[in-house]
Amino acid sequence: MIVIDASPAVHRKAGLGRYAEELIAALVLPPGAKRPSDDYIAFYHDARNAAPGKLIQSLTCIATPQRPHPWRLRALLAQLFNLSQDNLFAQTIANTRAPLTQPALFHATEHLLPRFKRIKTVFTLHDLIFKFFPYYHLPRNRIFLTLAMPLFLRRADAIICVSEHTKRDAMKVYGVPEEKVRVIYEGVHPRFHRVTDAKALQAVKARYRLPDKFILAIGTIEPRKNLVTLFEAFKTLCEQDDSPAQEVIVVGRQGWLHESTYRAVHELGLTGQVRFLTTVEDDDLVALYSLAQVMTFPSVYEGFGFPPLEAMACGAPVISSNAASLPEICGDAALLIPPMDVAEWARALQRVLADDALRRDLAARGPKQAAKFTWAATAQATQAVYQALLRRPA
Repeated sequence: MIVIDASPAVHRKAGLGRYAEELIAALVLPPGAKRPSDDYIAFYHDARNAAPGKLIQSLTCIATPQRPHPWRLRALLAQLFNLSQDNLFAQTIANTRAPLTQPALFHATEHLLPRFKRIKTVFTLHDLIFKFFPYYHLPRNRIFLTLAMPLFLRRADAIICVSEHTKRDAMKVYGVPEEKVRVIYEGVHPRFHRVTDAKALQAVKARYRLPDKFILAIGTIEPRKNLVTLFEAFKTLCEQDDSPAQEVIVVGRQGWLHESTYRAVHELGLTGQVRFLTTVEDDDLVALYSLAQVMTFPSVYEGFGFPPLEAMACGAPVISSNAASLPEICGDAALLIPPMDVAEWARALQRVLADDALRRDLAARGPKQAAKFTWAATAQATQAVYQALLRRPA
């Protein structure tokens, strides 16, 4: 029995939630399957406040009622004092489709690994933002990860990194042995493709009061996403007499330390020209990508980065930061700009907005690049990690 931590999915944790949900779906219900596999069990904490989707609800699920902070503290103390949590699943609330047995393997999909001694473990490392940009994290989270991450990486039987860049960071910062690490890229859901239905596009355009030409940005509202640089570049365009820019549409929920991002809009005099959409359905998001003149992603650090790939899959021209993993994810299908260079961002926006040929070229390259990343491939490679561990003697 393989247990996968579905916590980030049932608690809607942006990129980590997307990873857990899509990976579970690809593992338990591969193409052609008529019913979910009984080989996998979903686990999550904070059962009372969880909101599992239909697929996870259909699985055998085990959940602890512990809230996030007590749950994290419990795992940290177990790691620090080498206390076994092998009986964790006997103490949880179970919604079963099949008889429960002691798990053979636990996959930690977010940055939290209980201390198991008789259960093999896989740990997915998404990024080490807290090490390189500690000021982008809340102090409590930074302290937790500083104490726990080296223990998680040392105690895990296998580590999955979501990009080569993340792997290099893990080896450099923590001395993780290369033979313990497997790079497995994340995927793009098939729903992300260019929408050509004029009525559907017009309906979304009307629903969100979108102008004919707009710059799109996707991501959690927090300093790491570096939206202020985008706003400053946009202001530079707006000051030009023949500016091709009309509005910046930002799609994303509020994250840590979000106040400075909102404040920048007012300080730059862009009120009414920058709009934030906090809740957008996935189908509408596909239409937004398809409508955008350009999709921008100025993030200063990403372990992987879903939005640029999703935009490429929809045929949207993309301008991305050249930081961290983004060059290996975007390939030659996006303009790559230093994240903090406002002048370069303004020039790149001007080029893409004014040059129809460049937009068409980027729009053609995008789907080909995005097609290299599928959840089916992610699941297949992840299963190979599981099987290699399960064949290994205890």
